[in-house]
Amino acid sequence: MKFKCSKSNLLNGVNIVSKAVPNRSTMSILECILINTTRDVISLTGNDTELGIETIIEGEIIERGIVALEAKIFSEIVRKLPDDEITIDVDSNYKTLITCGKAKFTIIGKSGEDYTYLPDIEKTNSIILSQINFRDIVKQTIFSVADGGEGSSVQQTTKGELFEVFGDYMRLTSLDGHRISIRRLQLRDEYEHVKVIVPGKSLNEISKIVTGGAEDDIEISFSSNHIMFEFGNTKVVSRLIEGEFFDIDKMSYSNYETKITVNRKDLVDCIDRACLLVKEGDKKPIVLNVQDNIVTMSINSIVGSMNEDLDIEKVGKELMIAFNPKFLLDALRVIEDDNIDIYMVNAKAPCFIKNDEESYIYVVLPVNFTTVS
Repeated sequence: MKFKCSKSNLLNGVNIVSKAVPNRSTMSILECILINTTRDVISLTGNDTELGIETIIEGEIIERGIVALEAKIFSEIVRKLPDDEITIDVDSNYKTLITCGKAKFTIIGKSGEDYTYLPDIEKTNSIILSQINFRDIVKQTIFSVADGGEGSSVQQTTKGELFEVFGDYMRLTSLDGHRISIRRLQLRDEYEHVKVIVPGKSLNEISKIVTGGAEDDIEISFSSNHIMFEFGNTKVVSRLIEGEFFDIDKMSYSNYETKITVNRKDLVDCIDRACLLVKEGDKKPIVLNVQDNIVTMSINSIVGSMNEDLDIEKVGKELMIAFNPKFLLDALRVIEDDNIDIYMVNAKAPCFIKNDEESYIYVVLPVNFTTVS
């Protein structure tokens, strides 16, 4: 195999597919990037069997072939080569010569025939939306996916997001036991009903490489076990999570005893200031004392204490309630409205942050403010 391409094209492709290359694997071949020129295009692939990414880069194919190169060393070599044309020449024993300007590297590759290819997805059920809308809706929900780190005992389904399509709109939902994030997005056309659970890790990685704007589309296709995302010259396939997601439609978002309307930026700034007194790892709550036209925000920690009043509009009862400040901030920072409505029942019931159209709903569980010292 032999081909030429610019450093920028190769580096961009390597950066994209590297997001699906595992740091360690029982299958060493998966720690490689597959380079394939047998189909008259230069394609790069990374695959950890849960998430697979394939992208096509521009260049000149001199001799067709296929090779798997160890991702870590290959990506570092490409990154540090001069900004010039790169030639990659692979012999029959997979010895790979990488030439750029006066720099030459030789590394030993592996047979690409042993690589695990991306599964074929039959595109019988697909939806199309803009890349910027997809990126935004993931950003607005991904933070409340449950941590699925090694040794974690959280429920498997909460490590993903519930991805649903209802005719002309889609809905993404995530939850981690402390909060729920729900975003609804209007679609251009009507589509068949879809209900799948997509791993949070996959959505997070895909959102990083979807860089197009409102005029650039992403096509999302579904099968019984996989979901596929196609945009530009890139295809991403992720395995779905099996199981039943929490039924959010059984929750009521209309019952409340107290409703406040507050300037979102003022509230974010106030909580930010309060967090100056919270050391990393400390779980001190922020207390909201809701009175007529004013909410007093307070926090007490071993560092010190803070009190601050914010102007509000209140409907209903006075209330004192406390929250983990991070959980509030995560939701508030992805809302774009100048003023927000917060609905509360009592000091032990979840609060709801939502707009009238319910295009977003954030549910946050309170904490016991009697623990504040």
